[in-house]
Amino acid sequence: MDNAQIADRLDALAALLELAETNVYAARAYRRAAETIRGTGLPVAELVKSGRASELRGIGRGIEARLRELVETGAIAELAELERDLAPDLVGLGRYLGLGAKRSVELARALGIRTADELREAAAAGRLRSAPGIGPKTEAQLLETLTREGSEPPGRRGLLLNRAWELTGAIAAPLDAEAAGDVRRWRDSCEGLAVVCAARDPRSALERFAALPQIVAVVEQGERRAVGVTVEGVPIELVAAEPQRFGTALLRATGSRAYVAALEPLPDAPDEEAVYRALDVPWCPPELREEPFDGEPPTLVHPEDIRGDLHCHTTWSDGRASVEEMGRAARERGYAYLAICDHTPAVGAVRGLTPDDVRRQAEEIAAANELLAPFRVLRGIECDILPDGRLDLPDDVLSELEWVQASVHGGQRMPRAEMTKRVEEALRNPSVSCLSHPKGRYINRRPENELDLERVFEVAREENVALEVNGLPDRLDLHGEQVRDALAAGVRIVCSTDAHSVRGLGNMALSVATARRGWATPEAVVNTWPLWELSVPP
Repeated sequence: MDNAQIADRLDALAALLELAETNVYAARAYRRAAETIRGTGLPVAELVKSGRASELRGIGRGIEARLRELVETGAIAELAELERDLAPDLVGLGRYLGLGAKRSVELARALGIRTADELREAAAAGRLRSAPGIGPKTEAQLLETLTREGSEPPGRRGLLLNRAWELTGAIAAPLDAEAAGDVRRWRDSCEGLAVVCAARDPRSALERFAALPQIVAVVEQGERRAVGVTVEGVPIELVAAEPQRFGTALLRATGSRAYVAALEPLPDAPDEEAVYRALDVPWCPPELREEPFDGEPPTLVHPEDIRGDLHCHTTWSDGRASVEEMGRAARERGYAYLAICDHTPAVGAVRGLTPDDVRRQAEEIAAANELLAPFRVLRGIECDILPDGRLDLPDDVLSELEWVQASVHGGQRMPRAEMTKRVEEALRNPSVSCLSHPKGRYINRRPENELDLERVFEVAREENVALEVNGLPDRLDLHGEQVRDALAAGVRIVCSTDAHSVRGLGNMALSVATARRGWATPEAVVNTWPLWELSVPP
């Protein structure tokens, strides 16, 4: 059993624990453990057999016991019991239809059904209205979604990009398929999930898709396509294309409707490059396949262009690793430099560094540089912008630092004029290098603030301050369209991770992809530059 299979089983257990509403903390712990196992380079099954699984972060005795049971028997008894009690295929279908988990279970008990197929039969027989809380309107909506091919319940929240990639990748791998849909365009919130495989005989691919542990119910099926749903009610489409039409199917499943419509009719071809050649148009990176456009796409920034990460945290504030551990991990990624940007006191929710702390941290950074040379750890800070625009550390302390991120955390609901004046004042401080997560959003949780980006672009260009493309999956701030506007205004950007752990450095892929969605070239991204171009003294 490989790491991906083990992680999938822990994710399934976490999902069902959430459905059971018994212990939300246990569900979170199993999800974190699944994430750790997916990111571990060592074979976890071997660690379990040798009694070393607890060496992994977040694996305590309880989870270690479940892992041992899974590795030794191939199953987790508690997971099997929850699957019997909760009918996850029915719950997944109910969530897809817009019903909550609890209401799905109540509906199943009221109708005496346990599977998605039985729900369809009950709907066809007109029995839905006999269940408590299902009136004519709800019944009509459920019937329409159950019977109309290609339908999609309105108002469903998209998945965060990292979770969408995890789910799509876990489904694509055993099918030898390619990820498509929103994830391949690297949208910050993914609703249209799809994978495309080449198959002479589609039946085997469709059967394997339906049998995957992530798929709890199949809501649509044709000769060469199917739509399955997860226990969370997330739909994902499989396209089993004829090999000679694989490129056509992948392009069609990747681009937005508007983008694909502008290219139709698409010729049949085995790969995307052949499709574009037959159309006599330049190949287009997936990130740019949102809206139709003419001409040659620019040479976009690529993860291999990145020379360093200019925003990460350590145990000095709310990070999980030391300065040396973060620096060593960045060096292993091939970077030349890393800026340590821990919080300042005004952030409030976590520990922030005082002036004395900043100077004591400098000693630890100097020691790390001696060990890691020629790699360079930069003295930085993520300094809060106070409500009046002042920064949270004295100017004499800020002037000692090599990289200063200015950030708004509290007061995100300020009126537009006040917020813009607050940020403008901070950007005029000569020590500020970059504005962090400018619009302050949390995807699906908190909307953007009222900051006037056009005015901020003007000031940033005047003061030679960069704007961040924050790689945290629930931020991705600036987003792609804002990146394009910033570049058009002559403002440089920084692709950074805001990493709070060694693993968090991997969010650079999300930041770079978001910059690519904004047509960013390598020259426009500050941290593709060598260290001396950042005006950092040797």
